[in-house]
Amino acid sequence: MGVPKFFRWISERYPCLSELVREYQILIRMIQPQKLFFMAIDGVAPRAKMNQQRGRRFRSAKEAEVLEKQALAKGEALPKEERFDSNCITPGTVFMARLHEQLKYFVAHKITTDAMWQKCKVILSGHETPGEGEHKIMDYIRFMKSQPDYDPNTRHCLYGLDADLIMLGLCTHEPHFSLLREEVKFGKNQKRISTPEETTFFLLHLSLLREYLELEFDALKEKLKFPFDIEKIIDDWVSFF
Repeated sequence: MGVPKFFRWISERYPCLSELVREYQILIRMIQPQKLFFMAIDGVAPRAKMNQQRGRRFRSAKEAEVLEKQALAKGEALPKEERFDSNCITPGTVFMARLHEQLKYFVAHKITTDAMWQKCKVILSGHETPGEGEHKIMDYIRFMKSQPDYDPNTRHCLYGLDADLIMLGLCTHEPHFSLLREEVKFGKNQKRISTPEETTFFLLHLSLLREYLELEFDALKEKLKFPFDIEKIIDDWVSFF
């Protein structure tokens, strides 16, 4: 069985994978990477972060159980499908191991059949590699910057919903860094978007934010007893968060 046929088989066997890979394909069509496409999945986090994640997931499971009991008491009909256990997405679980294997076949399939995937280097960092996904990407950017042949005009585009991506992007001090994220709507009456095609995406250029920060602190130029350095000011500004 070749890679394309095998990938079709696992997509039909595991429908949740089809939703994930479709979103990957939409993202790569929007971004159109020319040199590198880095797919990073959260690995084992530091102990403090691990405790926070554990508490958050136990709390979510408890709240879901309470809501289910309240719905039954009111006579409401519960969904027929089994509730997804978010503990499955913890690094080291059987679910994550299967997901990683299927993503490897997906990447091999796209590199074999899709010209857009063939023109750039593709890296898949799975759950067995320690560190949160965004930090693994930042480590790779710092590694590339340390190389003698690194192009300082390289353009980076990072996708994710975490607010700390803004701070991480600024800390790279790269002149061409942008963040791609989807619109998040709050409120109980908001319609849930089920497909990536219906999602509204926003692109934040951190170069503009750098310029705004420089304007904000422009008044300091005449007051400082040492040279004004926007890179150091950005580091200080980020440290407040």
